Amino acid sequence: QVQLVESGGGLVQPGGSLRLSCVASGSIFSINAMGWYRQAPGKQREFVATITKGGLTNYADSVKGRFTISRDSTKNMVYLQMNDLKPEDTAVYFCNAEIVTGLFRSKGNYWGQGTQVTVSS
Repeated sequence: QVQLVESGGGLVQPGGSLRLSCVASGSIFSINAMGWYRQAPGKQREFVATITKGGLTNYADSVKGRFTISRDSTKNMVYLQMNDLKPEDTAVYFCNAEIVTGLFRSKGNYWGQGTQVTVSS
Protein backbone atom coordinates (compact mmCIF):
# COMPACT_ATOMS: atom_id res chain seq x y z
CA GLN A 1 0.00 0.00 0.00
CA VAL A 2 1.06 3.54 -0.74
CA GLN A 3 -0.13 6.64 1.05
CA LEU A 4 0.24 10.35 0.30
CA VAL A 5 -0.28 12.80 3.15
CA GLU A 6 -0.46 16.57 2.68
CA SER A 7 0.14 19.25 5.30
CA GLY A 8 0.60 22.98 5.54
CA GLY A 9 -2.78 24.32 4.57
CA GLY A 10 -4.60 27.01 6.49
CA LEU A 11 -6.10 30.47 6.47
CA VAL A 12 -4.01 33.32 5.06
CA GLN A 13 -4.68 36.90 4.07
CA PRO A 14 -4.45 38.02 0.44
CA GLY A 15 -0.82 38.62 -0.47
CA GLY A 16 0.36 36.12 2.09
CA SER A 17 2.31 32.90 1.69
CA LEU A 18 1.91 29.23 2.56
CA ARG A 19 4.07 26.17 2.00
CA LEU A 20 2.39 22.84 1.38
CA SER A 21 4.16 19.55 1.93
CA CYS A 22 3.33 16.03 0.85
CA VAL A 23 5.05 12.83 1.87
CA ALA A 24 4.68 9.46 0.19
CA SER A 25 5.05 6.32 2.26
CA GLY A 26 4.57 2.59 1.93
CA SER A 27 5.94 0.00 -0.41
CA ILE A 28 7.68 2.39 -2.82
CA PHE A 29 10.25 1.32 -5.38
CA SER A 30 10.46 4.65 -7.17
CA ILE A 31 8.48 7.84 -7.74
CA ASN A 32 8.15 9.42 -11.16
CA ALA A 33 6.30 12.72 -11.53
CA MET A 34 4.78 14.42 -8.49
CA GLY A 35 2.35 17.26 -8.53
CA TRP A 36 -0.33 19.40 -7.00
CA TYR A 37 -3.94 19.87 -8.02
CA ARG A 38 -6.72 21.88 -6.43
CA GLN A 39 -10.48 21.87 -6.24
CA ALA A 40 -12.54 24.90 -5.32
CA PRO A 41 -16.15 24.58 -4.09
CA GLY A 42 -18.47 23.78 -6.97
CA LYS A 43 -15.62 23.40 -9.45
CA GLN A 44 -13.72 20.53 -10.99
CA ARG A 45 -10.28 19.55 -9.79
CA GLU A 46 -7.63 21.46 -11.74
CA PHE A 47 -3.92 21.16 -12.39
CA VAL A 48 -1.59 23.45 -10.42
CA ALA A 49 1.98 22.22 -10.90
CA THR A 50 4.06 19.14 -11.57
CA ILE A 51 7.70 18.18 -11.22
CA THR A 52 9.39 15.25 -12.94
CA LYS A 53 11.88 12.87 -11.43
CA GLY A 54 14.59 14.91 -13.10
CA GLY A 55 13.32 18.19 -11.71
CA LEU A 56 11.52 19.63 -14.73
CA THR A 57 8.55 21.75 -13.67
CA ASN A 58 5.29 22.80 -15.23
CA TYR A 59 2.73 25.28 -13.90
CA ALA A 60 -0.80 26.37 -14.58
CA ASP A 61 -0.88 29.86 -16.07
CA SER A 62 -2.87 31.10 -13.08
CA VAL A 63 -0.02 30.38 -10.64
CA LYS A 64 3.08 31.04 -12.74
CA GLY A 65 5.42 33.45 -11.01
CA ARG A 66 3.68 32.99 -7.65
CA PHE A 67 3.96 29.27 -6.88
CA THR A 68 7.07 27.09 -6.85
CA ILE A 69 7.05 23.30 -6.80
CA SER A 70 10.04 21.34 -5.52
CA ARG A 71 10.80 17.86 -4.32
CA ASP A 72 13.18 15.97 -2.06
CA SER A 73 13.50 12.52 -3.58
CA THR A 74 15.53 11.25 -0.63
CA LYS A 75 12.50 11.83 1.58
CA ASN A 76 9.76 11.03 -0.97
CA MET A 77 8.41 14.54 -0.51
CA VAL A 78 7.04 17.26 -2.74
CA TYR A 79 6.45 20.88 -1.75
CA LEU A 80 4.44 23.80 -3.05
CA GLN A 81 5.57 27.28 -2.03
CA MET A 82 2.69 29.66 -2.60
CA ASN A 83 3.36 33.40 -2.56
CA ASP A 84 1.15 36.41 -3.24
CA LEU A 85 -1.93 34.35 -2.56
CA LYS A 86 -5.26 35.53 -3.90
CA PRO A 87 -8.84 34.74 -2.84
CA GLU A 88 -9.25 32.73 -6.05
CA ASP A 89 -6.52 30.37 -4.82
CA THR A 90 -8.91 29.16 -2.13
CA ALA A 91 -9.38 25.43 -2.62
CA VAL A 92 -8.55 21.99 -1.33
CA TYR A 93 -5.07 21.16 -2.57
CA PHE A 94 -4.27 17.56 -3.47
CA CYS A 95 -0.92 15.89 -3.83
CA ASN A 96 -0.48 13.46 -6.73
CA ALA A 97 2.30 11.07 -7.63
CA GLU A 98 3.07 8.33 -10.12
CA ILE A 99 4.61 5.58 -8.02
CA VAL A 100 6.16 2.26 -8.82
CA THR A 101 5.44 -0.01 -5.89
CA GLY A 102 8.13 -2.16 -4.39
CA LEU A 103 6.48 -5.55 -4.31
CA PHE A 104 5.50 -6.17 -7.94
CA ARG A 105 7.01 -3.13 -9.62
CA SER A 106 3.56 -2.00 -10.68
CA LYS A 107 2.97 1.63 -11.59
CA GLY A 108 0.02 3.54 -10.25
CA ASN A 109 -1.33 7.05 -9.85
CA TYR A 110 -1.91 8.02 -6.22
CA TRP A 111 -3.69 10.90 -4.51
CA GLY A 112 -3.60 12.39 -1.05
CA GLN A 113 -6.69 13.34 0.96
CA GLY A 114 -6.17 17.05 0.44
CA THR A 115 -5.42 20.09 2.58
CA GLN A 116 -7.61 23.19 2.73
CA VAL A 117 -6.16 26.56 1.71
CA THR A 118 -8.32 29.59 2.39
CA VAL A 119 -7.28 33.07 1.29
CA SER A 120 -9.42 35.71 2.93
CA SER A 121 -9.16 38.96 4.80
